[in-house]
Amino acid sequence: MSTDVTFNDLDLPPQLMQAVEELGYEQPTPIQAGAIPPLLQGRDLLGQAQTGTGKTAAFALPLLARIQFEDNTVQAIVLTPTRELAMQVAEATRSYGKHLGQRGVSVLPVYGGQPMHIQRNALARGVNVVIGTPGRVKDHLERGTLSLAGVRFFGLDEADEMLKMGFIDDVEWILEKAPAERQIALFSATMPTRVRRIADRHLKKPVDLKIAHNAATVPSLEQFAMRIARHEKLGALERVLEAEDFEAVLVFAGTQRATADLAERLQAHGHAAECIHGGMNQQQREAVVKRLKARKTHIVVATDVAARGLDVEHIGLVINYDLPPDVEVYVHRVGRTGRAGRTGRSISFQLPRDRNMLRAIERFIGCSMKPMRIPGRAEIVDARRERFQDKLREQLEGELGEFRNLAHTMQTEEDLDPLDLAAAALRHAWGESPLYVAPDPEPVRRPDPTPKFDDGEYVEIVLPVGSWNRIQAGSIVRAIAIEAKLPGSVVGRIKILDKVSFVGVPGEHVARIMKALKGTRLGGRVIYPRLASDSGRR
Repeated sequence: MSTDVTFNDLDLPPQLMQAVEELGYEQPTPIQAGAIPPLLQGRDLLGQAQTGTGKTAAFALPLLARIQFEDNTVQAIVLTPTRELAMQVAEATRSYGKHLGQRGVSVLPVYGGQPMHIQRNALARGVNVVIGTPGRVKDHLERGTLSLAGVRFFGLDEADEMLKMGFIDDVEWILEKAPAERQIALFSATMPTRVRRIADRHLKKPVDLKIAHNAATVPSLEQFAMRIARHEKLGALERVLEAEDFEAVLVFAGTQRATADLAERLQAHGHAAECIHGGMNQQQREAVVKRLKARKTHIVVATDVAARGLDVEHIGLVINYDLPPDVEVYVHRVGRTGRAGRTGRSISFQLPRDRNMLRAIERFIGCSMKPMRIPGRAEIVDARRERFQDKLREQLEGELGEFRNLAHTMQTEEDLDPLDLAAAALRHAWGESPLYVAPDPEPVRRPDPTPKFDDGEYVEIVLPVGSWNRIQAGSIVRAIAIEAKLPGSVVGRIKILDKVSFVGVPGEHVARIMKALKGTRLGGRVIYPRLASDSGRR
């Protein structure tokens, strides 16, 4: 596919083209350029491409082009391995289809962890597109709250991940019940034998599209990743801006509203910050860029669309407040620092749901980002003090005649110590905040509520399944009760993480429980429990 292809060449309906243009998409990625035309023609497609190459638009745009809005039933189903990906795909699909029909496309993400009745009620009101994890989609089909009768498009996103997580049997179960006249788009980063067999069995004369992965080159700059929780993002941004030394910084956020909110919050904390997004007219955006170049503004919070063409040499730091949906967009973002022979830095905030995207970016750029933690108070004060000293050094290079005379007069007439006089001047210039502060205290480690291994007491065992396998505490208790033939009441504290679960069980029954569970199936996969080491406890 030619690199000169634009979205205008792909024969998308006008309503979809309007959304694409508003989102700032100009040139399709290789997977989009290769997948959209045959999918618009109604052909099945087997696509092999890495995460973060634009797969969502590659299948979402063609499926939206087939929606009949006079029919308020489910007409397309997309299966994803995780609820996080289901929500992301649903959000993107809504944004692509916002101009379709009278109110835009109706999209519903369905996944475990959300009450079933909420999803059931939404389905009863009428939905055009369902994006969901295989297990929850299967649950709805079995309960009769979701019908495949009107479904004419099936999307399988990250099929290899669904295989790894034990969902592939559910995927096959769903496809077995699909109408004879349907279109399937299957995307996978790798092509294991089981995934290939599913394609051979369920796809009809598919277009076989494989996008080669070539590591991208990025400018010479330091790249960092900061693992944080969602509620920490704003505080982390403020601390980074306090601790980092920069002439100008570009902060990327995912939506227009987010850029405006962040800029307002930073202004409220005394930062010279402004936003720039696609909702502003060209004159407004140019005015912001002009103030940035004139060093009247030091922080610009921007969307990807608005930042296109922004070329300011003294941008020393790029912060990905929200990770981009596409690996190539990441390269464009960080390429805006380190210009004209200057050094540059980038810091990417990584939420738990961003793990796959961060790995995809690292594969694409051919290197790993350095881990970084949220700066502590001591680091912030050290940075302020260093900047303060730099300003003093700049003053030493200027004309100090009158001030030297004043200092000499005060020192001689009032018999002041020169060092005390200099310290008083520094204190006045610094302000009221203390020059030195103690570092943030180390987090207090609470004692593990699970006692150590002793008969009659409790010890933790680790099961290699978690929330990603749709595991709930009740499932673990039932498995122990059935396999070990023990009352469920003996099971203690259960903590379920993404991929593992920690279970407190009586020390006297540990050997029996581990032996009974060994090799059994839980959450769609065979498990081999192990004891939790002291260092491995949560």
